[in-house]
Amino acid sequence: MPTGKVHLAFELATLPGWVLAGGLAGVEHTSLTIFSLSYVGASLFLSPDLDLARSDPSRRWGPLRFLWAPYAALFRHRGISHSLLGPLTRLLYLAALSSLVFLPLHFLAGVPLPSRFPSEVIPPVLVGVYLPHLLHVGLDRLVALRRRRSL
Repeated sequence: MPTGKVHLAFELATLPGWVLAGGLAGVEHTSLTIFSLSYVGASLFLSPDLDLARSDPSRRWGPLRFLWAPYAALFRHRGISHSLLGPLTRLLYLAALSSLVFLPLHFLAGVPLPSRFPSEVIPPVLVGVYLPHLLHVGLDRLVALRRRRSL
C-alpha cells in the first residue's frame, strides 16, 4: 500500500484541479474556500489511516495523538474506516470528543454552546472531508489491484 506521505501528496496535488473544476462549474468562492479548508484539514488530520495506532496522520496530531487511540482500537485497519461510513465515523468521533470538553464547560462555567451550525456550510465541508477519503481508498485499491496483476 502507498505510504502516508504518498497519500497526502496525491490528495494535495489534486486539490487545485478540484477547486478549478468547482470554479468553472460556478461554485461560489465562499463554498470553494470552505471546501478547500475542509479538504486540507481532512487530508492532514482525518485520514482513514487513523485506524492505525502508529501512522503519519496520528503523528500529525502531535501531543493530542493519544485521542485517536480508542478510535484505532475500535476500528480494524481497512475495515469500516475505509468504507463510505469512514469519514462519518471520524466526524462523529470528533463530535464526541468535543462534547467531552464543551459540555462540562457549559454546565460548570456557563460557556455558551453554539446554537446552530449554518446549513450552507455542510455540503462543502462534507465534500471536503469525503473527497480525500475516496482518493485515499481509491489509491489503496489501485495499488492492490496492480500488485495482484503483477503476481
